[in-house]
Amino acid sequence: MTFQPLLTLAELRAAEQQSLRLLPPGALMERAGSAAAAWILAHFPGRGEVRVLAGPGNNGGDGWVTAHALRRAGVEVRVLCADGPAPLPPDADRARQRYCGEGGPVLHAWPEDGAPRLIVDALFGIGRLRPLQPPHATWIAHCNAAACPVVALDVPSGLDAGSGIAQSPTVRATHTLTFIAGKAGLYTGDGPDHCGTISVLGLEVPAAGSGALLAESPLLSQWPRRRRNTHKGQFGAVGVLGGAPGFAGAAMLAAEAALQCGAGRVWLAALDPALGSQAVLRCPELMTLDPATLLSWPPLTTLVAGPGLGQSGAAIALLEQALTLPSALVLDADALTLLGSRPEWARRLRQRTAPTLLTPHPGEARRLLPELPEDRVTAALALARHYGSLVVLKGCGSVVAEPESGRWWINPTGNAGLSAPGMGDVLAGALGALLAQGLNPLTALQLAVHAHGAAAEDCAVQGQGPIGLSAREVTVALRRRLNRHL
Repeated sequence: MTFQPLLTLAELRAAEQQSLRLLPPGALMERAGSAAAAWILAHFPGRGEVRVLAGPGNNGGDGWVTAHALRRAGVEVRVLCADGPAPLPPDADRARQRYCGEGGPVLHAWPEDGAPRLIVDALFGIGRLRPLQPPHATWIAHCNAAACPVVALDVPSGLDAGSGIAQSPTVRATHTLTFIAGKAGLYTGDGPDHCGTISVLGLEVPAAGSGALLAESPLLSQWPRRRRNTHKGQFGAVGVLGGAPGFAGAAMLAAEAALQCGAGRVWLAALDPALGSQAVLRCPELMTLDPATLLSWPPLTTLVAGPGLGQSGAAIALLEQALTLPSALVLDADALTLLGSRPEWARRLRQRTAPTLLTPHPGEARRLLPELPEDRVTAALALARHYGSLVVLKGCGSVVAEPESGRWWINPTGNAGLSAPGMGDVLAGALGALLAQGLNPLTALQLAVHAHGAAAEDCAVQGQGPIGLSAREVTVALRRRLNRHL
């Protein structure tokens, strides 16, 4: 499958250095600034000032080149830069001297004489972030208060391009023009709240790395079309283990999602004995078993363990038995908490021959490995390696990680409506259904995560969210989205 590549900062710097060795001095900066100017001319034609905020490094140099190219195209440009003796890097200094040598206007304080029609943020790029001081912090505040569009070059200033952590203040761009390839921090953590629409300007630099951005078309090409001559036994059997007293809803949501995402048969094994009869009344297509029987049930293709499981002695014993099953295993919610409290179980997961998939949110991830770094990609990879399992670290820009190859993927779909009860249960049930239907485990995880987020977006378009969006609404939208491609 082909996805848009995402590079770590180390991979990006390696690509830059390789290009710098092959190109004349300043050529890569010239490509970046010229490409940005061409994009701005194509997307924001018209009259009025374009204000370029130029920083003290090479990102500022990109800004000087952009300003020069816009001015030569007849655009009214003013560059805002800090007044001081600190020298610019050589390429950036040459770009500044060229712009100034041709009479380009330069300001050293935010002007009071009218608003620009467009702001270009070229203050800080992918370099090490330091606490921002005046005047740059003040300019970012003015930038964020402006009514006009804001185009960030490479990375919105203040955002860590690797981790997606935004310091205060950070530019809130309406558009980000990122160079060479996408960076993880643009798509995860705080990145989506600061980047706006992201466009990748490749600059004719080869970009190959360990990460990629999930996309619908490559994933759905792996989703098998159903023949008319089929029966339910061909679509697998999913078991859901959970539903302790007081937590019945979580197990029900997972089981219903498994049904609606195409599993041939779904058994609900609840620790609360009263849930069986209630489940059949609410969803008569479900079948129920007591937990001990489910874990010895031969037809089981996939077990989803954890939704509403609780942390009782019975839950611990059942989960320990579940780790020995020959079927695919999805661990979610309380199963992850129990796993994190028993370090010796990590070795059991690494020894499993059947697929194991973990679906933690950030709090559960910290319980699984207390010393996890804040960088979400690094954290997801650490979890995958430690447990020998496929992992999705949920959150804004969920990160999928593979244990052996070190590959990772970021999911761009979803909205704030997913910050509601039961959404993780739906994802776990959907994932169980895709595994049961024979999808490759990695593809099943990628498709479940992407489609789950896209379903929330579909609901928002129909006025069902993001505020007040329910997990059952997402289940229905998820079924609709999968069926659209059969």
